[in-house]
Amino acid sequence: MSLLVKSSQRGQTMVALETGRLKYVGFAAYRLSLGETLPVSTGDQELCLVLLSGRVSIEGEGFSWQNLGDRQSVFEDKSPFAAYLPPGTTAQVSALSDVQIAVCAAPGAAGYAPRLIRPEHCKRSVRGKGANTRYVCDILPDSEPAHSLLVVEVRTPSGHSSSYPPHKHDTDDLPHQSFLEETYYHQVNPPQGFVFQRVYTDDRSIDQAMAVENSDLVVVPKGYHPVSVPYGYESYYLNVMAGPKRAWHFHNDPQHSWLLDL
Repeated sequence: MSLLVKSSQRGQTMVALETGRLKYVGFAAYRLSLGETLPVSTGDQELCLVLLSGRVSIEGEGFSWQNLGDRQSVFEDKSPFAAYLPPGTTAQVSALSDVQIAVCAAPGAAGYAPRLIRPEHCKRSVRGKGANTRYVCDILPDSEPAHSLLVVEVRTPSGHSSSYPPHKHDTDDLPHQSFLEETYYHQVNPPQGFVFQRVYTDDRSIDQAMAVENSDLVVVPKGYHPVSVPYGYESYYLNVMAGPKRAWHFHNDPQHSWLLDL
Protein backbone atom coordinates (compact mmCIF):
# COMPACT_ATOMS: atom_id res chain seq x y z
CA MET A 1 0.00 0.00 0.00
CA SER A 2 1.29 3.43 -0.93
CA LEU A 3 2.41 5.61 1.97
CA LEU A 4 1.51 8.74 -0.04
CA VAL A 5 -2.01 10.13 0.45
CA LYS A 6 -2.79 12.58 -2.34
CA SER A 7 -4.60 15.83 -1.59
CA SER A 8 -7.81 17.07 -3.18
CA GLN A 9 -7.99 20.43 -4.93
CA ARG A 10 -11.73 20.77 -4.26
CA GLY A 11 -14.03 20.54 -1.28
CA GLN A 12 -13.56 21.27 2.38
CA THR A 13 -11.24 18.32 3.04
CA MET A 14 -7.76 18.91 1.62
CA VAL A 15 -6.39 15.55 2.73
CA ALA A 16 -7.31 12.92 5.33
CA LEU A 17 -5.76 9.76 6.66
CA GLU A 18 -8.08 6.80 6.21
CA THR A 19 -9.64 5.72 9.51
CA GLY A 20 -7.76 2.76 10.96
CA ARG A 21 -4.74 3.20 8.70
CA LEU A 22 -2.56 3.76 11.76
CA LYS A 23 -3.21 2.51 15.28
CA TYR A 24 -2.25 5.68 17.14
CA VAL A 25 -2.28 8.64 14.71
CA GLY A 26 -5.15 10.31 12.89
CA PHE A 27 -4.96 13.36 10.65
CA ALA A 28 -7.01 15.59 8.37
CA ALA A 29 -6.52 19.08 6.93
CA TYR A 30 -9.40 21.32 5.88
CA ARG A 31 -9.96 24.50 3.90
CA LEU A 32 -12.75 26.85 4.95
CA SER A 33 -14.04 29.95 3.23
CA LEU A 34 -15.14 33.05 5.11
CA GLY A 35 -18.29 32.22 7.09
CA GLU A 36 -17.96 28.44 6.87
CA THR A 37 -17.85 26.25 9.96
CA LEU A 38 -16.20 22.95 10.86
CA PRO A 39 -17.78 20.84 13.61
CA VAL A 40 -15.28 18.86 15.71
CA SER A 41 -15.99 15.95 18.05
CA THR A 42 -13.17 14.17 19.84
CA GLY A 43 -14.98 11.00 20.91
CA ASP A 44 -12.46 8.88 22.84
CA GLN A 45 -9.51 10.65 21.22
CA GLU A 46 -7.59 13.80 22.01
CA LEU A 47 -7.19 16.38 19.26
CA CYS A 48 -4.83 19.22 18.49
CA LEU A 49 -6.28 21.76 16.06
CA VAL A 50 -3.46 23.64 14.30
CA LEU A 51 -4.41 26.84 12.49
CA LEU A 52 -2.26 26.73 9.40
CA SER A 53 -3.44 30.06 7.98
CA GLY A 54 -6.29 32.55 8.29
CA ARG A 55 -8.43 33.60 11.26
CA VAL A 56 -10.98 31.57 13.23
CA SER A 57 -13.03 31.41 16.37
CA ILE A 58 -13.28 28.10 18.26
CA GLU A 59 -16.19 27.54 20.66
CA GLY A 60 -17.34 24.65 22.80
CA GLU A 61 -18.78 23.90 26.21
CA GLY A 62 -16.76 25.89 28.73
CA PHE A 63 -14.52 27.71 26.24
CA SER A 64 -14.76 30.41 23.60
CA TRP A 65 -11.60 31.49 21.80
CA GLN A 66 -12.27 34.40 19.49
CA ASN A 67 -10.50 35.96 16.52
CA LEU A 68 -7.44 33.68 16.47
CA GLY A 69 -4.74 33.76 13.81
CA ASP A 70 -2.25 36.22 12.42
CA ARG A 71 -0.45 34.38 9.62
CA GLN A 72 -1.63 34.04 6.04
CA SER A 73 0.79 31.26 5.11
CA VAL A 74 2.70 28.51 6.90
CA PHE A 75 5.83 30.00 5.31
CA GLU A 76 5.61 33.18 7.37
CA ASP A 77 8.14 33.34 10.18
CA LYS A 78 5.43 33.00 12.82
CA SER A 79 4.25 30.28 15.17
CA PRO A 80 0.63 29.10 14.86
CA PHE A 81 -2.37 29.25 17.11
CA ALA A 82 -3.49 25.77 18.16
CA ALA A 83 -6.04 24.21 20.50
CA TYR A 84 -5.87 21.04 22.57
CA LEU A 85 -9.20 19.19 23.01
CA PRO A 86 -9.45 16.16 25.34
CA PRO A 87 -11.82 13.18 24.91
CA GLY A 88 -15.53 13.91 25.17
CA THR A 89 -15.25 17.43 23.71
CA THR A 90 -17.34 18.95 20.95
CA ALA A 91 -16.43 22.25 19.32
CA GLN A 92 -17.12 24.39 16.29
CA VAL A 93 -14.51 26.21 14.23
CA SER A 94 -15.84 29.33 12.49
CA ALA A 95 -13.85 30.88 9.65
CA LEU A 96 -13.34 34.64 9.87
CA SER A 97 -11.37 34.60 6.59
CA ASP A 98 -10.21 31.94 4.17
CA VAL A 99 -8.70 29.30 6.46
CA GLN A 100 -6.56 26.19 6.42
CA ILE A 101 -6.68 24.10 9.59
CA ALA A 102 -5.27 20.71 10.59
CA VAL A 103 -6.92 18.24 12.96
CA CYS A 104 -4.37 15.95 14.64
CA ALA A 105 -5.68 12.95 16.59
CA ALA A 106 -4.43 10.24 18.95
CA PRO A 107 -5.83 8.05 21.75
CA GLY A 108 -6.92 10.15 24.72
CA ALA A 109 -7.54 9.75 28.43
CA ALA A 110 -9.38 11.57 31.19
CA GLY A 111 -7.72 14.24 33.27
CA TYR A 112 -7.02 16.93 30.68
CA ALA A 113 -8.88 20.17 29.96
CA PRO A 114 -9.36 22.07 26.70
CA ARG A 115 -6.74 24.75 26.29
CA LEU A 116 -5.62 27.33 23.78
CA ILE A 117 -2.01 27.13 22.61
CA ARG A 118 -0.84 30.62 21.67
CA PRO A 119 2.12 31.33 19.35
CA GLU A 120 4.21 32.61 22.25
CA HIS A 121 3.80 29.21 23.97
CA CYS A 122 5.44 27.38 21.04
CA LYS A 123 9.17 26.77 21.35
CA ARG A 124 11.13 27.65 18.20
CA SER A 125 14.59 26.30 17.37
CA VAL A 126 17.07 25.77 14.55
CA ARG A 127 18.13 22.19 13.88
CA GLY A 128 21.04 20.90 11.79
CA LYS A 129 23.74 22.84 9.99
CA GLY A 130 24.75 23.69 6.42
CA ALA A 131 22.33 22.25 3.87
CA ASN A 132 20.75 20.25 6.69
CA THR A 133 19.49 23.39 8.49
CA ARG A 134 15.74 23.60 9.17
CA TYR A 135 13.47 25.65 11.44
CA VAL A 136 11.39 23.86 14.05
CA CYS A 137 8.33 24.97 16.00
CA ASP A 138 7.16 22.69 18.84
CA ILE A 139 3.38 23.02 19.14
CA LEU A 140 2.59 20.12 21.48
CA PRO A 141 5.88 18.60 22.71
CA ASP A 142 6.23 15.94 25.38
CA SER A 143 6.96 18.67 27.93
CA GLU A 144 3.36 19.91 27.65
CA PRO A 145 0.31 18.04 29.00
CA ALA A 146 -1.42 15.49 26.76
CA HIS A 147 -1.96 11.74 26.82
CA SER A 148 -0.53 10.61 23.45
CA LEU A 149 -0.17 13.47 20.96
CA LEU A 150 3.06 15.08 19.83
CA VAL A 151 2.79 17.87 17.24
CA VAL A 152 5.58 19.88 15.59
CA GLU A 153 5.97 21.91 12.40
CA VAL A 154 9.15 22.35 10.37
CA ARG A 155 10.21 24.72 7.59
CA THR A 156 13.08 23.58 5.37
CA PRO A 157 14.82 26.03 3.01
CA SER A 158 15.39 25.59 -0.71
CA GLY A 159 17.96 22.93 -1.54
CA HIS A 160 18.11 21.56 2.01
CA SER A 161 17.38 18.15 3.52
CA SER A 162 15.27 17.55 6.59
CA SER A 163 14.58 14.72 9.02
CA TYR A 164 18.17 14.02 8.09
CA PRO A 165 20.43 12.15 8.69
CA PRO A 166 17.68 9.54 8.41
CA HIS A 167 16.26 8.55 11.78
CA LYS A 168 13.54 6.26 13.06
CA HIS A 169 11.44 5.77 16.20
CA ASP A 170 9.75 2.41 15.73
CA THR A 171 11.05 0.32 18.64
CA ASP A 172 9.84 0.41 22.24
CA ASP A 173 13.30 0.50 23.84
CA LEU A 174 13.38 3.54 26.09
CA PRO A 175 15.47 5.48 26.83
CA HIS A 176 17.28 4.57 23.60
CA GLN A 177 14.31 4.66 21.21
CA SER A 178 10.54 5.05 21.43
CA PHE A 179 7.80 3.60 19.26
CA LEU A 180 5.90 6.42 17.56
CA GLU A 181 3.80 6.34 14.42
CA GLU A 182 3.96 9.53 12.39
CA THR A 183 2.38 11.50 9.58
CA TYR A 184 3.91 14.28 7.50
CA TYR A 185 1.52 16.89 6.12
CA HIS A 186 3.39 18.83 3.44
CA GLN A 187 3.08 22.26 1.86
CA VAL A 188 5.41 23.65 -0.78
CA ASN A 189 6.26 27.25 -1.70
CA PRO A 190 5.60 28.10 -4.54
CA PRO A 191 2.72 25.60 -4.48
CA GLN A 192 3.41 24.02 -7.89
CA GLY A 193 6.59 22.50 -6.50
CA PHE A 194 7.32 19.13 -4.95
CA VAL A 195 9.69 17.57 -2.42
CA PHE A 196 11.02 14.04 -2.11
CA GLN A 197 10.48 11.78 0.88
CA ARG A 198 11.72 8.25 1.37
CA VAL A 199 10.38 5.84 4.01
CA TYR A 200 12.45 2.69 4.51
CA THR A 201 13.30 0.07 7.13
CA ASP A 202 16.60 -1.68 7.81
CA ASP A 203 15.32 -4.89 6.21
CA ARG A 204 13.66 -2.94 3.35
CA SER A 205 10.29 -4.52 4.09
CA ILE A 206 9.21 -0.90 3.59
CA ASP A 207 11.09 1.11 0.98
CA GLN A 208 9.12 3.82 -0.80
CA ALA A 209 10.44 7.02 -2.38
CA MET A 210 7.77 9.60 -3.16
CA ALA A 211 7.44 12.88 -5.03
CA VAL A 212 5.24 14.82 -2.60
CA GLU A 213 3.17 17.77 -3.80
CA ASN A 214 1.44 20.61 -1.99
CA SER A 215 -0.98 19.44 0.74
CA ASP A 216 -0.11 15.75 0.32
CA LEU A 217 0.27 13.48 3.35
CA VAL A 218 2.97 10.86 3.95
CA VAL A 219 2.30 7.99 6.36
CA VAL A 220 5.21 6.67 8.45
CA PRO A 221 4.14 3.48 10.29
CA LYS A 222 7.81 2.66 10.96
CA GLY A 223 11.26 3.17 9.51
CA TYR A 224 13.48 6.06 8.50
CA HIS A 225 11.83 9.02 6.74
CA PRO A 226 14.14 11.76 5.34
CA VAL A 227 12.93 14.67 3.18
CA SER A 228 14.80 16.48 0.39
CA VAL A 229 13.79 19.88 -1.00
CA PRO A 230 14.73 20.79 -4.61
CA TYR A 231 16.37 24.12 -5.36
CA GLY A 232 13.93 27.01 -5.80
CA TYR A 233 11.25 25.64 -3.50
CA GLU A 234 10.65 25.84 0.23
CA SER A 235 9.20 23.04 2.34
CA TYR A 236 6.79 23.02 5.27
CA TYR A 237 5.55 19.96 7.06
CA LEU A 238 3.40 19.33 10.10
CA ASN A 239 4.36 16.20 12.03
CA VAL A 240 1.92 14.26 14.17
CA MET A 241 3.34 11.47 16.32
CA ALA A 242 1.78 9.11 18.85
CA GLY A 243 2.46 5.70 20.34
CA PRO A 244 2.08 3.63 23.50
CA LYS A 245 4.39 5.97 25.45
CA ARG A 246 4.53 9.73 25.00
CA ALA A 247 8.26 10.20 24.49
CA TRP A 248 10.33 11.09 21.42
CA HIS A 249 13.62 9.19 21.33
CA PHE A 250 15.01 8.40 17.88
CA HIS A 251 17.74 6.25 16.35
CA ASN A 252 19.86 7.45 13.43
CA ASP A 253 20.54 5.17 10.48
CA PRO A 254 24.08 3.93 11.27
CA GLN A 255 24.96 3.96 7.57
CA HIS A 256 24.53 7.74 7.53
CA SER A 257 25.36 8.79 11.09
CA TRP A 258 28.85 9.89 9.92
CA LEU A 259 27.13 13.01 8.56
CA LEU A 260 26.77 14.27 12.12
CA ASP A 261 30.56 14.66 12.27
CA LEU A 262 30.73 17.07 9.32
